Amino acid sequence: MKFGVVIFPGSNCDHDMIYALENLMGHEVVQLWHKESAIPKVDAIALPGGFTYGDYLRCGAIARYSPVMESVIKFANEGGYVFGICNGFQILCESGLLPGTLLHNDSQKFICKNQHIIADNPKTAFTAHVGTKPLNIPIAHGEGRFYAPDSMLQEIEDNGQVLFRYCDAQGIIAGDVNPNGSVNHIAGICNKNKNVYGMMPHPERAADPELGNTDGLFILESFVKWIKK
Repeated sequence: MKFGVVIFPGSNCDHDMIYALENLMGHEVVQLWHKESAIPKVDAIALPGGFTYGDYLRCGAIARYSPVMESVIKFANEGGYVFGICNGFQILCESGLLPGTLLHNDSQKFICKNQHIIADNPKTAFTAHVGTKPLNIPIAHGEGRFYAPDSMLQEIEDNGQVLFRYCDAQGIIAGDVNPNGSVNHIAGICNKNKNVYGMMPHPERAADPELGNTDGLFILESFVKWIKK
């Protein structure tokens, strides 16, 4: 497969994502600079984590207006697969490709640690092949608290758009394991058409055996298998 990885000023997980897709999974990767307005033919586009434009105004608010995003939005609206991790998730929400928004963590502190998540709907690209076992995936964010108004949240739940929820090591979803106060313990969502995906935890940071944790590979490999089916 051929992936496009968008690079913004302030992206700091772009090469982590490229390494995971290219070196660990054997896929072709094209780097897409934020000033480019044209996107070559690719099978999917990834928006990596980081602090685009220094997180000024609001996380992802400026990156959403980068020239490349016009093409990303068009690609997604035409059915192309797009996924965003952490800051990439924030950008997708800011661009309107995903519902809801990401607010400051309820602790008002930046959080960087390993966090267990569990798949919610098994009929999505990120979850179809990960099973029911809790996955231990790193998080690193200051604005990771997913929020949507009640009517929108109900629609997200009813449509099966929740990808993962925060849980403990046994897969139990409880208040004290929610690291940022996300509504309904939501760690990631997709759009109604199941072709745009966003999550706060970083699967690309849990993909290399040298790190002692490859739980993130289950998520990235599930995405590839879904597209290839």
